[in-house]
Amino acid sequence: MHDTLHDIGATFAYGAVGIALMALGYLVVEVTTPGRLGRQIWTEANKGAALLLGVKLLGIGAIVTTAIVTSDNDLSQGLVDTAVYGGIGIVLMVVAFYFLALITPGKLGATLVDGAAVHPAGWVVAAADIAVAAIVSGAVS
Repeated sequence: MHDTLHDIGATFAYGAVGIALMALGYLVVEVTTPGRLGRQIWTEANKGAALLLGVKLLGIGAIVTTAIVTSDNDLSQGLVDTAVYGGIGIVLMVVAFYFLALITPGKLGATLVDGAAVHPAGWVVAAADIAVAAIVSGAVS
């Protein structure tokens, strides 16, 4: 019974760290794109904004999952690793975004959320987020 209670507590703890990191990921997309993200996705049905947020959240989830799996049953160290590697992943995703913005014409954030269709650049940014998540996940393990 003690193991089950410990595992339930660990699940809630990792869940809290993961949700906090995903909230941070949401804020990153909010800051790097013009307009209110929630309004663009849920009211205006902006597919570009939804793609950016969705991929960012999936990438963060992959990093968090890898950190949990490699935690060696040490809850406190696992939580620290999850928060640190998740934060590093988010920072690297921002760096990749701004690098792409630097080498592309126009304002990348505005281009990605302009119009109802997904701009091709959205797929490039999505691929960069997935690649960064894979790199950080590999570094964790």
